[in-house]
Amino acid sequence: MRQFSLLSFSIVLLTAVSCSGTKKLTSPQQPVQPVVSSISSLKLLGQYEIPYNTTFKMTTVGGLSSIDYDAANELYYMICDDRSNLNPARFYTAKIFISMNGIDSLRLVDMHPMLQPNGQVYPTKLFRPFATVDPEAMRYDPVNRQLVWSSEGERIVSAEDTIVQDPAIYIISPNGYYSGAYNLPANLKMNSFEKGPRQNGVFEGMTFADNYKTLFVNVEEPLYEDGPRVDVKDQDTYIRILKFDTETKNNTAQYAYKPDPVAYPAVPADAYKINGLPDILSIGKDRFIVIERSYSTGRLACTIKIFMTDISAATDIKEVASLSANKNFVPASKKLLLNMDDLGIYIDNVEGVTLGPVLPNGHRSLIFVADNNFSAAEKSQFFLFEIQ
Repeated sequence: MRQFSLLSFSIVLLTAVSCSGTKKLTSPQQPVQPVVSSISSLKLLGQYEIPYNTTFKMTTVGGLSSIDYDAANELYYMICDDRSNLNPARFYTAKIFISMNGIDSLRLVDMHPMLQPNGQVYPTKLFRPFATVDPEAMRYDPVNRQLVWSSEGERIVSAEDTIVQDPAIYIISPNGYYSGAYNLPANLKMNSFEKGPRQNGVFEGMTFADNYKTLFVNVEEPLYEDGPRVDVKDQDTYIRILKFDTETKNNTAQYAYKPDPVAYPAVPADAYKINGLPDILSIGKDRFIVIERSYSTGRLACTIKIFMTDISAATDIKEVASLSANKNFVPASKKLLLNMDDLGIYIDNVEGVTLGPVLPNGHRSLIFVADNNFSAAEKSQFFLFEIQ
Protein backbone atom coordinates (compact mmCIF):
# COMPACT_ATOMS: atom_id res chain seq x y z
CA MET A 1 0.00 0.00 0.00
CA ARG A 2 1.36 3.40 -0.96
CA GLN A 3 1.37 5.95 1.83
CA PHE A 4 -0.08 9.30 0.77
CA SER A 5 1.92 12.19 2.23
CA LEU A 6 0.70 15.68 3.10
CA LEU A 7 2.57 18.54 1.47
CA SER A 8 2.19 21.97 3.02
CA PHE A 9 1.26 24.87 0.82
CA SER A 10 -1.33 27.61 0.81
CA ILE A 11 -4.73 27.08 -0.75
CA VAL A 12 -6.93 29.96 -1.84
CA LEU A 13 -10.28 29.61 -0.08
CA LEU A 14 -13.55 29.67 -2.01
CA THR A 15 -14.50 32.87 -0.21
CA ALA A 16 -11.70 34.72 -1.98
CA VAL A 17 -12.44 37.17 -4.77
CA SER A 18 -11.58 35.79 -8.21
CA CYS A 19 -10.79 37.50 -11.50
CA SER A 20 -11.63 34.42 -13.62
CA GLY A 21 -15.34 35.09 -13.97
CA THR A 22 -16.47 32.72 -11.19
CA LYS A 23 -18.66 33.16 -8.13
CA LYS A 24 -17.74 31.46 -4.88
CA LEU A 25 -19.37 30.44 -1.63
CA THR A 26 -20.15 33.55 0.36
CA SER A 27 -20.73 31.84 3.70
CA PRO A 28 -20.64 28.31 5.11
CA GLN A 29 -24.16 28.98 6.45
CA GLN A 30 -25.51 30.06 3.05
CA PRO A 31 -23.96 27.85 0.38
CA VAL A 32 -24.05 29.26 -3.13
CA GLN A 33 -23.15 27.13 -6.10
CA PRO A 34 -20.04 28.21 -8.01
CA VAL A 35 -20.77 29.71 -11.43
CA VAL A 36 -18.33 29.83 -14.33
CA SER A 37 -19.26 32.73 -16.56
CA SER A 38 -17.11 31.69 -19.51
CA ILE A 39 -14.58 29.09 -20.60
CA SER A 40 -12.15 29.79 -23.42
CA SER A 41 -9.92 26.77 -22.84
CA LEU A 42 -8.85 24.08 -20.36
CA LYS A 43 -5.17 23.86 -19.42
CA LEU A 44 -3.83 20.61 -17.95
CA LEU A 45 -1.79 21.32 -14.82
CA GLY A 46 -1.05 17.76 -13.77
CA GLN A 47 -2.24 14.27 -13.01
CA TYR A 48 -2.10 11.83 -10.11
CA GLU A 49 -2.63 8.09 -9.80
CA ILE A 50 -3.75 5.88 -6.93
CA PRO A 51 -1.82 2.61 -7.28
CA TYR A 52 -3.69 -0.53 -8.24
CA ASN A 53 -5.04 -2.57 -5.32
CA THR A 54 -4.43 0.18 -2.77
CA THR A 55 -6.32 -0.71 0.41
CA PHE A 56 -7.97 1.65 2.86
CA LYS A 57 -10.04 0.77 5.93
CA MET A 58 -10.12 -2.89 4.90
CA THR A 59 -11.45 -2.13 1.40
CA THR A 60 -9.92 -2.15 -2.07
CA VAL A 61 -9.70 1.34 -3.54
CA GLY A 62 -10.78 1.38 -7.17
CA GLY A 63 -13.80 1.78 -9.39
CA LEU A 64 -13.93 5.51 -8.61
CA SER A 65 -16.85 6.65 -10.76
CA SER A 66 -17.52 10.18 -9.54
CA ILE A 67 -15.95 13.07 -7.68
CA ASP A 68 -17.52 16.09 -5.95
CA TYR A 69 -15.99 18.92 -3.94
CA ASP A 70 -17.29 20.14 -0.58
CA ALA A 71 -15.76 23.61 -0.53
CA ALA A 72 -16.57 24.47 3.09
CA ASN A 73 -14.62 21.47 4.37
CA GLU A 74 -12.15 21.20 1.45
CA LEU A 75 -13.24 17.58 1.10
CA TYR A 76 -13.85 15.39 -1.95
CA TYR A 77 -16.51 12.69 -2.19
CA MET A 78 -15.84 9.76 -4.53
CA ILE A 79 -18.27 6.90 -5.12
CA CYS A 80 -16.99 3.39 -5.79
CA ASP A 81 -18.84 1.27 -8.37
CA ASP A 82 -18.14 -2.01 -6.60
CA ARG A 83 -21.50 -3.84 -6.53
CA SER A 84 -20.58 -5.30 -3.13
CA ASN A 85 -18.54 -7.93 -4.96
CA LEU A 86 -15.23 -7.09 -3.26
CA ASN A 87 -16.47 -5.02 -0.33
CA PRO A 88 -19.84 -3.42 0.52
CA ALA A 89 -21.05 -0.70 -1.88
CA ARG A 90 -19.31 2.44 -0.58
CA PHE A 91 -17.85 5.89 -1.07
CA TYR A 92 -14.62 7.56 0.00
CA THR A 93 -13.71 11.04 1.18
CA ALA A 94 -10.33 12.53 0.41
CA LYS A 95 -8.16 15.60 0.61
CA ILE A 96 -6.51 16.62 -2.67
CA PHE A 97 -3.73 19.16 -2.45
CA ILE A 98 -3.20 21.19 -5.59
CA SER A 99 -1.04 24.04 -6.85
CA MET A 100 -0.27 25.65 -10.18
CA ASN A 101 2.22 22.82 -10.66
CA GLY A 102 -0.44 20.11 -10.46
CA ILE A 103 -1.69 17.67 -7.85
CA ASP A 104 0.87 17.56 -5.05
CA SER A 105 -0.74 14.76 -3.07
CA LEU A 106 -3.95 12.94 -2.25
CA ARG A 107 -4.92 11.62 1.16
CA LEU A 108 -7.87 9.32 1.73
CA VAL A 109 -9.77 10.50 4.79
CA ASP A 110 -12.64 8.09 5.32
CA MET A 111 -14.80 5.32 3.84
CA HIS A 112 -18.52 4.77 4.34
CA PRO A 113 -20.81 2.03 3.01
CA MET A 114 -24.04 3.27 1.42
CA LEU A 115 -26.72 1.66 3.55
CA GLN A 116 -30.16 0.27 2.76
CA PRO A 117 -33.28 1.71 4.45
CA ASN A 118 -32.95 -1.06 7.06
CA GLY A 119 -29.45 0.14 7.96
CA GLN A 120 -27.71 -2.88 6.42
CA VAL A 121 -25.09 -2.88 3.67
CA TYR A 122 -26.21 -3.85 0.18
CA PRO A 123 -25.80 -7.55 -0.68
CA THR A 124 -23.83 -8.94 -3.61
CA LYS A 125 -25.71 -10.02 -6.71
CA LEU A 126 -24.47 -13.56 -6.03
CA PHE A 127 -26.73 -13.86 -2.99
CA ARG A 128 -29.55 -11.37 -3.66
CA PRO A 129 -29.41 -10.14 -7.27
CA PHE A 130 -32.70 -8.22 -6.98
CA ALA A 131 -31.46 -6.24 -3.97
CA THR A 132 -27.93 -5.28 -5.02
CA VAL A 133 -27.02 -1.88 -6.47
CA ASP A 134 -24.77 -0.57 -9.24
CA PRO A 135 -23.34 2.74 -7.92
CA GLU A 136 -22.25 5.33 -10.49
CA ALA A 137 -22.77 9.00 -9.54
CA MET A 138 -22.66 11.03 -6.33
CA ARG A 139 -23.01 14.72 -5.42
CA TYR A 140 -22.85 16.56 -2.10
CA ASP A 141 -25.65 18.95 -1.10
CA PRO A 142 -24.23 21.51 1.38
CA VAL A 143 -27.65 23.11 1.93
CA ASN A 144 -29.12 19.97 3.48
CA ARG A 145 -25.76 18.41 4.37
CA GLN A 146 -26.54 15.19 2.55
CA LEU A 147 -25.41 13.14 -0.43
CA VAL A 148 -27.34 12.02 -3.47
CA TRP A 149 -26.19 8.99 -5.42
CA SER A 150 -27.42 6.86 -8.30
CA SER A 151 -27.70 3.16 -9.05
CA GLU A 152 -28.07 1.91 -12.62
CA GLY A 153 -30.24 -1.02 -11.62
CA GLU A 154 -30.06 -4.23 -13.61
CA ARG A 155 -31.44 -5.79 -16.77
CA ILE A 156 -30.46 -9.39 -17.46
CA VAL A 157 -32.70 -11.24 -19.88
CA SER A 158 -31.44 -14.65 -20.93
CA ALA A 159 -32.54 -18.25 -21.30
CA GLU A 160 -31.06 -18.98 -17.89
CA ASP A 161 -32.51 -16.09 -15.89
CA THR A 162 -34.33 -12.76 -15.96
CA ILE A 163 -33.36 -10.04 -13.49
CA VAL A 164 -35.03 -6.64 -13.80
CA GLN A 165 -34.27 -3.92 -11.26
CA ASP A 166 -35.13 -0.25 -11.66
CA PRO A 167 -32.41 2.41 -11.56
CA ALA A 168 -32.62 4.71 -8.56
CA ILE A 169 -31.50 8.02 -7.07
CA TYR A 170 -30.91 7.73 -3.33
CA ILE A 171 -30.39 10.30 -0.57
CA ILE A 172 -28.02 9.49 2.30
CA SER A 173 -26.28 11.24 5.16
CA PRO A 174 -22.52 11.94 4.98
CA ASN A 175 -22.14 8.78 7.08
CA GLY A 176 -23.98 6.67 4.52
CA TYR A 177 -27.36 6.28 6.23
CA TYR A 178 -30.39 6.13 3.97
CA SER A 179 -32.81 9.05 4.21
CA GLY A 180 -34.91 8.93 1.05
CA ALA A 181 -35.10 8.61 -2.73
CA TYR A 182 -36.18 10.52 -5.82
CA ASN A 183 -39.32 9.53 -7.73
CA LEU A 184 -38.57 7.60 -10.91
CA PRO A 185 -40.42 8.70 -14.06
CA ALA A 186 -42.27 5.94 -15.92
CA ASN A 187 -40.01 5.97 -18.99
CA LEU A 188 -36.96 5.19 -16.85
CA LYS A 189 -38.35 2.00 -15.35
CA MET A 190 -36.53 -1.16 -16.40
CA ASN A 191 -38.32 -3.78 -18.49
CA SER A 192 -37.64 -7.35 -19.56
CA PHE A 193 -38.60 -6.36 -23.14
CA GLU A 194 -36.83 -3.70 -25.20
CA LYS A 195 -38.38 -0.58 -23.77
CA GLY A 196 -36.83 1.92 -21.38
CA PRO A 197 -33.20 1.82 -20.21
CA ARG A 198 -30.51 -0.49 -21.51
CA GLN A 199 -28.42 -2.58 -19.13
CA ASN A 200 -25.55 -0.58 -17.62
CA GLY A 201 -26.57 2.53 -19.55
CA VAL A 202 -28.77 4.45 -17.14
CA PHE A 203 -28.06 7.03 -14.38
CA GLU A 204 -24.36 7.60 -14.99
CA GLY A 205 -23.93 11.31 -14.24
CA MET A 206 -25.59 13.93 -12.06
CA THR A 207 -25.22 17.51 -10.91
CA PHE A 208 -26.99 19.98 -8.68
CA ALA A 209 -28.04 23.29 -10.24
CA ASP A 210 -29.92 26.49 -9.41
CA ASN A 211 -28.33 26.77 -5.96
CA TYR A 212 -29.16 23.15 -5.16
CA LYS A 213 -32.86 23.54 -5.97
CA THR A 214 -32.52 21.33 -9.03
CA LEU A 215 -30.85 17.99 -9.71
CA PHE A 216 -29.95 16.97 -13.26
CA VAL A 217 -29.29 13.29 -13.99
CA ASN A 218 -28.31 11.81 -17.34
CA VAL A 219 -28.63 8.36 -18.82
CA GLU A 220 -25.42 7.05 -20.32
CA GLU A 221 -26.97 5.53 -23.45
CA PRO A 222 -30.18 6.01 -25.46
CA LEU A 223 -33.37 4.42 -24.19
CA TYR A 224 -34.54 1.61 -26.47
CA GLU A 225 -37.34 3.74 -27.89
CA ASP A 226 -34.99 6.71 -28.48
CA GLY A 227 -32.82 4.92 -31.02
CA PRO A 228 -29.94 2.49 -31.43
CA ARG A 229 -26.76 2.60 -29.42
CA VAL A 230 -24.10 5.04 -30.54
CA ASP A 231 -21.85 3.59 -33.25
CA VAL A 232 -18.82 4.58 -35.30
CA LYS A 233 -21.20 6.00 -37.90
CA ASP A 234 -23.74 8.66 -36.94
CA GLN A 235 -26.94 6.91 -35.85
CA ASP A 236 -28.92 10.12 -35.22
CA THR A 237 -29.64 8.88 -31.73
CA TYR A 238 -30.09 10.84 -28.50
CA ILE A 239 -29.43 10.59 -24.77
CA ARG A 240 -31.81 12.05 -22.17
CA ILE A 241 -30.88 14.53 -19.46
CA LEU A 242 -33.51 14.60 -16.71
CA LYS A 243 -34.34 17.53 -14.44
CA PHE A 244 -35.62 16.94 -10.90
CA ASP A 245 -36.99 19.29 -8.27
CA THR A 246 -34.96 18.69 -5.09
CA GLU A 247 -37.91 19.57 -2.85
CA THR A 248 -40.62 17.37 -4.41
CA LYS A 249 -38.12 14.78 -5.74
CA ASN A 250 -40.14 14.68 -8.98
CA ASN A 251 -38.89 14.70 -12.56
CA THR A 252 -39.99 18.04 -14.04
CA ALA A 253 -38.38 18.05 -17.50
CA GLN A 254 -36.22 16.02 -19.88
CA TYR A 255 -33.88 17.18 -22.63
CA ALA A 256 -32.25 15.48 -25.61
CA TYR A 257 -28.48 15.44 -26.08
CA LYS A 258 -26.78 14.05 -29.18
CA PRO A 259 -23.43 12.33 -28.49
CA ASP A 260 -20.64 12.12 -31.04
CA PRO A 261 -20.10 8.80 -32.85
CA VAL A 262 -17.76 6.22 -31.30
CA ALA A 263 -14.22 7.52 -31.85
CA TYR A 264 -12.57 4.32 -33.17
CA PRO A 265 -13.77 1.06 -34.72
CA ALA A 266 -13.59 -2.00 -32.48
CA VAL A 267 -11.22 -4.87 -33.24
CA PRO A 268 -12.78 -7.16 -34.31
CA ALA A 269 -15.43 -4.92 -35.90
CA ASP A 270 -18.37 -6.57 -34.11
CA ALA A 271 -16.78 -6.36 -30.64
CA TYR A 272 -17.93 -4.08 -27.82
CA LYS A 273 -17.78 -0.32 -28.33
CA ILE A 274 -19.52 2.61 -26.72
CA ASN A 275 -19.76 6.37 -26.54
CA GLY A 276 -21.89 7.76 -23.74
CA LEU A 277 -22.13 10.38 -21.01
CA PRO A 278 -20.41 9.38 -17.74
CA ASP A 279 -20.94 12.74 -16.01
CA ILE A 280 -22.36 16.27 -16.24
CA LEU A 281 -21.54 19.36 -14.17
CA SER A 282 -23.60 22.53 -13.79
CA ILE A 283 -21.60 25.74 -14.29
CA GLY A 284 -24.51 28.19 -14.29
CA LYS A 285 -28.10 28.66 -15.43
CA ASP A 286 -28.87 25.99 -18.06
CA ARG A 287 -25.16 25.45 -18.81
CA PHE A 288 -23.13 22.32 -18.16
CA ILE A 289 -19.77 20.71 -18.67
CA VAL A 290 -20.46 17.31 -20.23
CA ILE A 291 -18.06 14.38 -20.52
CA GLU A 292 -18.33 12.05 -23.49
CA ARG A 293 -16.37 8.82 -23.06
CA SER A 294 -15.68 6.61 -26.06
CA TYR A 295 -14.20 3.14 -25.75
CA SER A 296 -13.60 0.45 -28.37
CA THR A 297 -12.34 -3.11 -27.92
CA GLY A 298 -8.79 -3.34 -29.21
CA ARG A 299 -7.70 -0.04 -27.60
CA LEU A 300 -6.78 0.30 -23.94
CA ALA A 301 -7.20 4.07 -23.75
CA CYS A 302 -10.50 5.91 -23.87
CA THR A 303 -11.27 8.98 -25.96
CA ILE A 304 -12.57 11.65 -23.60
CA LYS A 305 -14.22 14.76 -25.00
CA ILE A 306 -15.28 17.70 -22.84
CA PHE A 307 -18.19 19.83 -24.07
CA MET A 308 -19.95 22.99 -23.00
CA THR A 309 -23.69 22.29 -23.21
CA ASP A 310 -26.66 24.65 -23.01
CA ILE A 311 -30.30 23.57 -22.60
CA SER A 312 -31.86 27.06 -22.57
CA ALA A 313 -33.23 26.65 -26.12
CA ALA A 314 -33.77 22.88 -25.92
CA THR A 315 -37.22 21.28 -26.06
CA ASP A 316 -38.67 19.67 -22.96
CA ILE A 317 -39.15 16.08 -24.22
CA LYS A 318 -40.61 14.66 -21.01
CA GLU A 319 -43.87 13.80 -22.81
CA VAL A 320 -42.15 12.57 -26.00
CA ALA A 321 -42.36 8.78 -25.81
CA SER A 322 -39.86 8.05 -28.59
CA LEU A 323 -37.11 10.30 -29.93
CA SER A 324 -36.65 8.02 -32.93
CA ALA A 325 -40.33 8.20 -33.93
CA ASN A 326 -40.78 11.91 -33.17
CA LYS A 327 -38.01 14.23 -34.37
CA ASN A 328 -39.93 17.42 -33.63
CA PHE A 329 -37.63 18.69 -30.89
CA VAL A 330 -34.55 20.85 -30.38
CA PRO A 331 -31.67 19.13 -28.59
CA ALA A 332 -29.21 20.74 -26.19
CA SER A 333 -26.47 22.72 -27.88
CA LYS A 334 -22.88 21.58 -27.46
CA LYS A 335 -19.44 23.08 -28.04
CA LEU A 336 -16.20 21.12 -27.84
CA LEU A 337 -13.83 22.43 -25.16
CA LEU A 338 -11.22 19.67 -25.25
CA ASN A 339 -10.50 16.29 -26.78
CA MET A 340 -8.14 14.68 -24.28
CA ASP A 341 -6.55 12.69 -27.12
CA ASP A 342 -4.84 15.98 -28.01
CA LEU A 343 -2.98 16.02 -24.68
CA GLY A 344 -0.62 13.29 -25.86
CA ILE A 345 -0.85 11.28 -22.64
CA TYR A 346 -2.58 8.06 -21.64
CA ILE A 347 -6.19 8.71 -20.63
CA ASP A 348 -8.20 5.96 -18.99
CA ASN A 349 -11.88 5.56 -18.17
CA VAL A 350 -12.75 9.11 -17.03
CA GLU A 351 -16.14 9.03 -15.30
CA GLY A 352 -16.35 12.01 -12.94
CA VAL A 353 -15.76 15.76 -12.85
CA THR A 354 -16.03 18.54 -10.27
CA LEU A 355 -15.19 22.20 -9.90
CA GLY A 356 -12.32 22.35 -7.44
CA PRO A 357 -10.80 25.22 -5.43
CA VAL A 358 -9.76 28.55 -6.84
CA LEU A 359 -6.14 28.41 -7.95
CA PRO A 360 -3.48 30.84 -6.67
CA ASN A 361 -3.82 32.86 -9.90
CA GLY A 362 -7.53 33.36 -9.25
CA HIS A 363 -8.76 30.90 -11.88
CA ARG A 364 -11.10 28.04 -11.09
CA SER A 365 -9.80 24.47 -11.09
CA LEU A 366 -11.51 21.48 -12.68
CA ILE A 367 -10.76 17.92 -11.50
CA PHE A 368 -11.55 14.66 -13.30
CA VAL A 369 -11.35 11.09 -12.01
CA ALA A 370 -10.95 7.83 -13.96
CA ASP A 371 -12.41 4.46 -12.95
CA ASN A 372 -9.91 1.59 -13.19
CA ASN A 373 -12.64 -1.09 -13.12
CA PHE A 374 -10.52 -2.89 -10.50
CA SER A 375 -8.23 -3.99 -13.34
CA ALA A 376 -4.43 -4.07 -13.22
CA ALA A 377 -4.43 -2.94 -16.87
CA GLU A 378 -6.32 0.28 -16.04
CA LYS A 379 -5.57 3.28 -13.85
CA SER A 380 -7.27 5.28 -11.09
CA GLN A 381 -6.28 8.66 -12.48
CA PHE A 382 -6.97 12.24 -11.40
CA PHE A 383 -6.50 15.16 -13.80
CA LEU A 384 -6.24 18.80 -12.70
CA PHE A 385 -7.16 21.53 -15.19
CA GLU A 386 -7.16 25.30 -15.00
CA ILE A 387 -10.25 26.97 -16.49
CA GLN A 388 -9.08 29.83 -18.69
